[in-house]
Amino acid sequence: MTILLLILTILPLVCSIAIKVAFIPASEGIAISGAHIFFTIDLPFGGLPITESQVNSWAVLLSLFFLCLFLTHGMKTKNIGVRQIIAEFIVEKVEGLVRSSMGEMFMGFGPFIAAIMGLSAMTSLQSLLGLYPATSDLNVVSGWAILVFILITYYKMKAGPLYYLKGFTEPIPVMTPMNIIGEIATPVSMALRHYGNVISGFVISILIGTALSGASSLIFGWLPGALGGYLLRIGLPAIFSIYFDLFSGCLQAFIFAMLTMNYVSSAFPADEYFRRKALKKARLEAKNIK
Repeated sequence: MTILLLILTILPLVCSIAIKVAFIPASEGIAISGAHIFFTIDLPFGGLPITESQVNSWAVLLSLFFLCLFLTHGMKTKNIGVRQIIAEFIVEKVEGLVRSSMGEMFMGFGPFIAAIMGLSAMTSLQSLLGLYPATSDLNVVSGWAILVFILITYYKMKAGPLYYLKGFTEPIPVMTPMNIIGEIATPVSMALRHYGNVISGFVISILIGTALSGASSLIFGWLPGALGGYLLRIGLPAIFSIYFDLFSGCLQAFIFAMLTMNYVSSAFPADEYFRRKALKKARLEAKNIK
């Protein structure tokens, strides 16, 4: 079972590579474009394109799912193995991060934050496999930002819809339009920040690879065969990828998770919520006494 789960963890990514090789034509020179559209499903309200971003996102989701099963399969209380140590380490670190950033009340957010960081990091790191990273698609990161915005609004309304609407008029009613714009700007800024940083690293990596190829042909063009055109592309792109792909991708995943925790926890009106809860409890006790 352990070997099977490990194979199932790797298989979705291998399938993504196979799909790209089979259905996406190779490009020559610098080719920076959006996600490839495989086909479009006709729906009553318009066409639904199935793109490279969606396929790669589902591959990451399946890989993460089987990775979690792989790490947690056969857990024991004694004589634990390396897999269980890694799983417990991840849980402890994420819970510590949630506790320090959101407080004890939001400890249930641990799995959600771990899922955000894992999905974002693995999606961005797909570029190391030659795949189109889904985080380079604004539609994908916008969906994540909208989900976080729904959570923010939900916790803002914990003290009641009227209290939430009243917040738009503070500190003075004339600030209402600016407060509404600020509310809408939250998911927009989260999506554009994540998308912009990932797509910029993706584009720079392509430009560096192309520049090294040209420089290699210019300097070592006298070498026989195609060796001269690829000499500078051996090893150097991997060094640049340490930052533009590996470090930057993981950093953006961490930033997106931190923004999620800060926005959600700061949106919760704790004082008003507990005041109303205590008042409701007092009224209920008074009613029972009568």
